[in-house]
Formats: sequence, structure tokens, C-alpha cells
Amino acid sequence: MSRRTRGQPKVLLVDDEPDLLELLEMTLSRMGLDTSRAESVADAQRMLDREPFDLCLTDWNLPDGEGLRVVEHITQKALDVPVAVITAFGSPENAVAALKAGAFDYLAKPVALEQLRALVKQALKVPEKPQPAGTSYQLLGESSAMQQVRTMIDRLAKSQAPVFINGESGSGKELAARMIHLKGPRAELPFIAVNCGAIPENLMESEFFGYRKGAFTGAEADRDGFFQAANGGTLFLDEVADLPLAMQVKLLRAIQEKKVRKVGSTTEDAVDARLISATHKNLSALVENGEFRQDLYYRLHVIELSMPSLREMREDIPPIANAILARLSRGNPAGLEAEAIAALERYPFPGNVRELENILERGLSLAADPQRITADDLHLTPVADEADAPIPAGEKWPLQDYLDRVERAAINEALEKTRYNRTAAAKLLGITFRAMRYRMERLGIK
Repeated sequence: MSRRTRGQPKVLLVDDEPDLLELLEMTLSRMGLDTSRAESVADAQRMLDREPFDLCLTDWNLPDGEGLRVVEHITQKALDVPVAVITAFGSPENAVAALKAGAFDYLAKPVALEQLRALVKQALKVPEKPQPAGTSYQLLGESSAMQQVRTMIDRLAKSQAPVFINGESGSGKELAARMIHLKGPRAELPFIAVNCGAIPENLMESEFFGYRKGAFTGAEADRDGFFQAANGGTLFLDEVADLPLAMQVKLLRAIQEKKVRKVGSTTEDAVDARLISATHKNLSALVENGEFRQDLYYRLHVIELSMPSLREMREDIPPIANAILARLSRGNPAGLEAEAIAALERYPFPGNVRELENILERGLSLAADPQRITADDLHLTPVADEADAPIPAGEKWPLQDYLDRVERAAINEALEKTRYNRTAAAKLLGITFRAMRYRMERLGIK
């Protein structure tokens, strides 16, 4: 299915999952891009041979083979098409194989829209649209919890001590880190954000510290790492709890010595970067379990900033939602009906503000009248009801009813953990996507 408009960059999406294709198409169309679909390796190869594309995004698992074959086809035919691979979370070996085959980057499932947009802009050199003055890097809301966060950020900006930001996924940890940087004396110098959980373990040292030409196969020129790029500015380590122990040792030394050694080099480079780290995990518990080094913990955890969840600041949901809608609608009037606002205020938001933005973007795209977005347009998953409540002792029969309630609770929990990505939820549960869809239909889970 092609929807090309003359002059628009064209992107080939290769996937057999309708939900993911719809999300990708919706996001890219809002960036002014044209998309075409292919649902198998064979379809993708035929379309690439038949017409030109400016970018290709392919899933790793396809009905007739691996997405790696799409990457190899583009490389072998010398097609001038940058290609990125979408891999299952926790599969770094797939990402490394794709990069070696010629892919320029990869995305992990569940796909984060912010990372998708950044990847596409990098591939197509899409210019950033200027934002209205005063709208960049704001933490919205007037609840006491958010006022305390903003006060703490102002204090932290004056210090140069390492900051540790704790909070649930989607609660604005990176945004808080950027505000600390921009309000401080290093504001005019680089802010480098690194997702520690998205880097394959065998590439970590070269990504963090850089490498010399000839250090390994493919190292065709000297390259700086994250530390050198952040020199003088701020290095933000997001999801720092995901660093393997071996890398934690090397990171600790770099922090202590304020020097890094490129892979393949015999000398060290002095670096001066303020460190801000973050995670949604309980870092102190990981230290107790031996999964995170105590000495590194104390180096990073000098001052703590806790980000509140959206559930803790429900009074801020309407103004935050309206601000997000104003940005998404790009100047066109868009508003939420009273019933839609009430539904948002009742919703638990396991994905916090990031999930709120995804819900509003979907609602704005699917609404019959974008100026009047209703509760039905938001397609919210119902809040847990009697069917999801804990089952008291003695109420475990009839057996099928009991099993259905247990299965429904497990599926809802998996959906919440994966931000309602059914493919990722199915993998978490250890079942196929087809089985996941069948069970959701049978149990009435929307």
C-alpha cells in the first residue's frame, strides 16, 4: 500500500504485525513522510528492486525469514537506501549482526516513538522544526510534587555534584536532566544522553570511550566516545542499572580518574563531564543483590532527585494533556471532551507522561473530529475491575472461571509492563503473537 505524495521522502516498512505497522505509519506521516508496506522478506526485496526508497525499517522476525536478509539484499544490490532493523528487546546479538551486515542503526521493541523519530531524522536529515519560545524542556504541572521537583532542579543546577534521578519509565527523567544542564554553568556546552540498556555489551567500551583506527575490524578512522563528546558539558546515563558488571568497573575508573582510554590506544585522554544518571529500577536493591557495584553506586548517587509518577499528580493531567495536544496539533485547535478528561484522570498510566503522549497522539489521529476528542477516541484499556481482582481462598471454582481470571490478570500485567505492545507482551508471556491475540479476544481484553 503506497501513499506517496510528490516530493515526500519515502519509507519502506517491513513487518507482518498490523499494530506496529499502524503505529509506524502514523508517526512517520506526522513527520511529513510517505510510507509503503511489505509483510515479508520476498515482498520487501521485490519492492526495493522495483522503486526507489529513501529509508527502510524492517522487523527482525518475518514470516519467510530474518530481516537480516533485507539488509543483505540492499547491500548486495548496492541500493542507496539506509536501513534500520527493529529487534526484540534484549537481543543485542541480532542488533550486532544487522550492523555488521550494513544496517546503520536498530530499534528495540517495544518501539519508543522518540527514538524512532530521532533515528528517521538522522537517516533522512529531516530538519528539526523550531519550537515556540518557552516550550522547550519544560516540566508541566502545578501540583506540590512537581513544584518540589522544579525547586530541586534549580538547586542542583548550581552544583557540579553527580545527580541520580529515580522514577518510573516515562516520568520525565531525561527532561529533568536536560533542565539541570540548561540551568547550570555548562548550558552552552554539550549534553550527551546515553541509554545504557540499548547498547550491545560487546560495543560498550568503544561507544563510551571511543577507539583508534585499526583497533578492530571496521575501525577505519579514529572515533571519540560518549565521554569525549560530553567533554566540558553533561553526560546523562539513562537506565544505568542495565550496565553489565564488567562495564561498571571501567566506568568507575573513568569517573575516578577523569580520564578515558580509547580502544586500541596506549594513552589516556582527560575528560571533564558532569554526570547525571537515572533508572526506573531500585538501584540500592541491586547493590544488595550484587548486581550493581557499591563503589559505583556511591559515585553516582551523591544527590538524588525523585520524579513523581503521573498517578501522584492527577490534578496535573488536564493541563499536561492540553499542552501535549497543542504541540501535536501544530497550531490547529484540538480539545478533549469532559468525558475524555475524566477518563484520563481515572486511568492508572503505568507509562506515565510518555504513555499519555502516545494515547493523545493516537486519539488525535483516529478522532472523527480532532477538535472534539472523546473518551472512545482514546481507546484506553479499562481500569482493573472485578475480573482482575485477587481471588479469595475458596473461590477457585468453577475451575475454568478461575483459570480465565488468572490468565486475564497475567495478560493485563504483561501489557502494562510493555506499554501495551502486544508483540512484546506475548514474548514476555512466552507465547506467540497469534496465541496472544486469540486469548485477548476470548477473554474480552481490548
